[in-house]
Amino acid sequence: MFGTVLRFCFLGCLLFLLTNCKVVEYKNIYHAVSAEEFNRKPKRVILMIGDGMGLPHITASMYNNGNQTILEAFPVVGLQKCDSADALATDSAAAATAMACGVKTFNQAIGVDLDTVPQTSILIEAGQKGYATGLVTTSSLVHATPAGFYAHSPQRYQYENIALDFLQANIDYAVGGGKKYFDRRDKDERNLYEELESKGTYVSSFLEETFQSTSPNSKRPFVFFTADSEPLPASQGRDYLSSACRSATKYLSARSTDGFFLMIEGAQIDWSGHARNGEELLSEMADFEKAVATVLEFVRKDKETLLIVTADHETGGLTISPNSLPDEDLQLEFASNAHTPQMVPVFATGPGASFFAGIYDNTEIYKKLKVLMGLEQSK
Repeated sequence: MFGTVLRFCFLGCLLFLLTNCKVVEYKNIYHAVSAEEFNRKPKRVILMIGDGMGLPHITASMYNNGNQTILEAFPVVGLQKCDSADALATDSAAAATAMACGVKTFNQAIGVDLDTVPQTSILIEAGQKGYATGLVTTSSLVHATPAGFYAHSPQRYQYENIALDFLQANIDYAVGGGKKYFDRRDKDERNLYEELESKGTYVSSFLEETFQSTSPNSKRPFVFFTADSEPLPASQGRDYLSSACRSATKYLSARSTDGFFLMIEGAQIDWSGHARNGEELLSEMADFEKAVATVLEFVRKDKETLLIVTADHETGGLTISPNSLPDEDLQLEFASNAHTPQMVPVFATGPGASFFAGIYDNTEIYKKLKVLMGLEQSK
């Protein structure tokens, strides 16, 4: 009798939900959201990518931080499938292209499809629509993940060519390494640093001042080079990520009343996985989660910003040894020094967050954002 009552209660609740929600269908995406939430569109979008950050990395960081993580604050959690067009284990270039442009491509390709035809990214489309745009990374600005949002190249290591694409992308705010690919080039005698300045961009670098001492003026595009090539690891003194996130949200909010799109990358989580260095991994995860907390503070006050935190792939085949004990140093083990084909988590909060629940392909990140941002369908 009691079981029958429970079944009727369950059916009644299910009927209530179905009659008070609408089913949103977007290609292979099906999920129920309230009508009120569906009608809310984000004015600003922040996509944070922990490069190489799989669920084991998050778990290890959580236990290392007293069994808590800032990612517990996100109400919506999903999983993305991150295989590339030619391999189950994607690289950062193909994964960035999938998330930024909505197409599968081959490993090492940036911003092009399988036929090497250039694809327009969500960042560029947002800029064309009147959004302010920004990139912040703890790698160089021409590295695979940031490059996937503005460049077109069949080979991710063509850094000087990618720097030329950066010049043409007209990004409003950018912080990352890679200065030498702009001002001391091998393939030509151009000084792209000076060319950015001549276009009206405020350009500065670690050689002139620290990022923390720089207050960008939103009336001018802003580029700050944090290193000549690649920035230092967090354990060796790199500490600009949270400051750059705080600066970017303030700057981009003032830059355009139409809203902004900002991609933030914690790049060196991946590097510590390749190196099988558990200590470095925990350091990079702590730095990234601190940045997430900084951005989350902005999102909670703003009320009009969609924040997505995800990864491009997992690196290292990380596991936590079952011999690890509470309140002691974690014993981290790596099955590989390469990328693995594991699905990676997606965390979302803010207007439109429910679109990111469930399991879906990494190309759906782009497609979902297109819908939420009201950008014209071009594919």
